Amino acid sequence: MHKPLSIAVLLTVALVGCQSEETQSNTGLTAQAKADAVVAQKRQLAESFSQNYAAYAHTLKTQISADNLSISVSELVESAPNTEMSQQLRSADKNVRTLKGIDQFTEQLLQLRLADASMLKEWQEGQSPLFAFEPSGNDDSWQYIEAYDVYGQIHQLDVYQLPDVPVFVVDNDSAVELKAGLQAMRAEMQRLGQSPQLSTQESSSIEASTRSLSRSASADTAPISTTVLKKIRLQDDKEPWISGRAEIYALVTGVDPSRDKPTIDLIDMPYLDYDKQDYFPNQVVIHWTRYRWGAADMILMEQDDGTDYKELAKQLVKVAEEVLKLIPDPEVQGYAIIAQITGKIIEAIPDGVLVNDDDFVDVFYTLMQDTQYTDHPGANGNATATFEPLTIYPTK
Repeated sequence: MHKPLSIAVLLTVALVGCQSEETQSNTGLTAQAKADAVVAQKRQLAESFSQNYAAYAHTLKTQISADNLSISVSELVESAPNTEMSQQLRSADKNVRTLKGIDQFTEQLLQLRLADASMLKEWQEGQSPLFAFEPSGNDDSWQYIEAYDVYGQIHQLDVYQLPDVPVFVVDNDSAVELKAGLQAMRAEMQRLGQSPQLSTQESSSIEASTRSLSRSASADTAPISTTVLKKIRLQDDKEPWISGRAEIYALVTGVDPSRDKPTIDLIDMPYLDYDKQDYFPNQVVIHWTRYRWGAADMILMEQDDGTDYKELAKQLVKVAEEVLKLIPDPEVQGYAIIAQITGKIIEAIPDGVLVNDDDFVDVFYTLMQDTQYTDHPGANGNATATFEPLTIYPTK
């Protein structure tokens, strides 16, 4: 069992040992090898936490509560900064951030998370926890979840049935990862000649969009035409218990109005945590000056553990540009081209760069400018959303 682990750890060290970005991008590691190396890091930490639980029990019990089920690795390091375990935690966090292509965009990533609030009472009353980690590969192929007890013994847990004992998960902070990952994707797309917008919940609120327009307004500043996501609901967020809350984001795809290039914008949706629940974000998701023919598609994605964000950005740009290169005159087909771009992106999602890759959740095809969609189902029937047109005027 430990032999594959050692190989994966060596792969991690080989990658992180290359200092420059150029060197790191040419290590030759496949997406699967990178994902395996990430899992190896987490496996090592799960085993180390099980062996050092007594040293961290007090810190965990003072920090973990019903309102806060997780603690960052950086906080654990602060509690005992000079120990060998803290050195291991620092190294693992750095390695994982590098493997995922987000090291430049966040200074910490890993956390220790109680798998479910229902486990809190028994753990606080003294029941010893298990320490688990997400397996490698697509979660559809997982046979069990491995977890270490405080004696170093491995237990095999059901993938979908929540355990009846307390379990701590060595995990990425999914909100931190997605925020940094989208920043990494935008930077890589810009390097490849794209000009993507990254819309966060804060920057894409109606109020923020109005303030931004007003700051740059002159006497002849034109209003901007947008589409706002008023309501959204997911039927299935596709997550096993060990994965915790879903982290959903969107890709808005279309064609640049001024050149024969794809437009791909990134939408962070941090509020969309759970399925079978209505959310009312009031979030601007499409700026129509960026899309030819007043048409765009929106792909909903679920961030998972195996994503290399730089490689994902490269793949998205590559497949979108390849579609347009095959069409001599885009105006002949018009906005029908957009579905071809979106289709190729969806096909590319499980190929090559993603392992337990970002799950394709659903897609809204052919959203049109100045059009309202009420309780509009996605093509897969997994998401339902209400979109409204909104013209934003600069304030006087």
